[in-house]
Amino acid sequence: MSESGDPDSRESAQPAGVDPAEGSALSRAGLPDSLAHAMERRGFESLTSVQSAVWNAVWGTGWGSGRESPSEGRDLRISSQTGSGKTVAIGLALARHLESGRAPGARRPSVLVLVPTRELAMQVRDELRWLFAELRDTGIEVVMGGTSIGAERRALSRSPRIVVGTPGRTLDHLKAGALSLEDVVHVVLDESDRMLDLGFREDLEAILERLPAERRTHLVSATFPEDVRQLADRFQRDALHVEGTRLGVANADIQHDAHVVAPRQVYAALVNLLLLHAGARCLIFVERRVDASSLAEKLSGDGFPVQPFSGELPQAQRTRTLAAFRDGTIRTLVSTDVAARGIDVPDIELVIHVDPPGDAESYTHRSGRTGRAGRAGRSVLLVPPRARRHVERLLRTARIDAAFSPAPSAAKVRKLLRKRFRQEIHQRLGEEQGPSQTQIDYAKQLLDGRDASTVVATLLDLAQPVPPREPMEVESRDLEPTRPTRRAPRGPATGFVRFRINWGESNGAAINRILGHVCRRGQLRGHQVGSIEIGPEASSFDVDASVADRFEKLVRRPDARDPHLRIVRDTSAGPGSERHRFRLEPRPGPRSGPRPGTSPGASTRSGLELGPPKAKKARGGPKLHPRPHPKGRPKG
Repeated sequence: MSESGDPDSRESAQPAGVDPAEGSALSRAGLPDSLAHAMERRGFESLTSVQSAVWNAVWGTGWGSGRESPSEGRDLRISSQTGSGKTVAIGLALARHLESGRAPGARRPSVLVLVPTRELAMQVRDELRWLFAELRDTGIEVVMGGTSIGAERRALSRSPRIVVGTPGRTLDHLKAGALSLEDVVHVVLDESDRMLDLGFREDLEAILERLPAERRTHLVSATFPEDVRQLADRFQRDALHVEGTRLGVANADIQHDAHVVAPRQVYAALVNLLLLHAGARCLIFVERRVDASSLAEKLSGDGFPVQPFSGELPQAQRTRTLAAFRDGTIRTLVSTDVAARGIDVPDIELVIHVDPPGDAESYTHRSGRTGRAGRAGRSVLLVPPRARRHVERLLRTARIDAAFSPAPSAAKVRKLLRKRFRQEIHQRLGEEQGPSQTQIDYAKQLLDGRDASTVVATLLDLAQPVPPREPMEVESRDLEPTRPTRRAPRGPATGFVRFRINWGESNGAAINRILGHVCRRGQLRGHQVGSIEIGPEASSFDVDASVADRFEKLVRRPDARDPHLRIVRDTSAGPGSERHRFRLEPRPGPRSGPRPGTSPGASTRSGLELGPPKAKKARGGPKLHPRPHPKGRPKG
């Protein structure tokens, strides 16, 4: 077996004798009664492909056979599409350890599961609780930011066997002595790629270094970019790669569509999409927290039952909002990337990207909120004309073939709503159980002395459903593939110095990753970094001139964590035509209205204008979330 960090070069465990699309029937999978009963109560009829792969890798010849599987004692790298049942697969990987029971007198946890977001922490806790409901002594507690740390300490004092936590809060309890990891046998890093994107690397390393040397470390993710593989190679031993679906294979249950829409037409296109999918559970993605709130407020004012969902909301409100979304009280959420990572609702029918994602991995996780558990879903990108090339490259990297088409017009929406209404009438007329005799008698009275066609037309007009608002007109955009255009060379913005890094989109570069690397390596704060430009093989960024010399000296030294990345001052005239420009805007302040330097009618990133930001530069720091925490790490 290869010892390379590339998952594709490692030994892979595939479901033996199992249809990868459907898994095996629970009655023939060899599950112990406790797990089989729990899964049947939850509506499972068979294991998903990733669950079958993990079960065969861990259990081999079956539960209770007394024979060890080839993976006994080995670390696992579990990869599968979002929505494929990876949380239950985690439980199956832990079941042998938990079934064996706890040593007499043991009071410390033996399983630690680390996740990037609060919602995902609660989701994992709830999934493992029902899965292990019939196993003895499997208390599960969750620790995460935004909740009472005192209440969590009391929960930890009850000696749970499993602790699920976000990295920041878990480290807080470790430092305070409220949590001990001395007895941990299994540690699981769920959504490991996202934890690195959010800047949790230092917290993860601090936690992993406190764990016993003799343990098993499992990584779970839909994607395994290079930085995740490097982390895995550092902390895993003899890792077995377990695939539910091949890395990079798109979810066949998701239909991907893209509409090229001018920034001023984004809201109109969004309204028409929501009208076409009336009653469907929908998740709308925006880039910034302020956009989540402003867009949700505007849609609510137009009659759509919508709530915002972002990291700035209190945890209690986030919990209530997510519960209302799950039970159908509200049908639409406007969410940021960070908050949405913990949304696991099987019947989300539609995902709309109001702000296109920055990289292919983000798109994979976003679109993976729909098409879950074998259900069909649709993912729609609203693409500004100037971002089309970036989106096309992103989709190619994600190996997704999206259909580009005009956004639905007002006329098309009206036509389809009318057609849907007529189909419902024909369906009702064809039902065996027709109207009551009282209704029939009244119908005869209405027809007495009147033209039947006039009566029916009048009733149809009264019965026509009234949408929350009228459809909106959307301009049709040119859908021909964009061609590269040359731009006049130019240097960095006044007061900034341009630098280059040998990290491009083809190697997984993204704005948040470059920003985090630059700030850590050059000891910068977020506001000291200006615009960032991502190219195919290399990228460039601006650094405040007042700290540029010090920054240049610091980055001359090879980086111990990423020694292959080199940063040099850019002495060329400017970026080439092949780069796509991303604008990093200052964080929105408390003021309302246009930002300084814009006319009253100029487009902004709040209110109606929700498309990607303007390409021209402005002073100030980036508005990325999360920005570097004052104490060196983001909150859990």
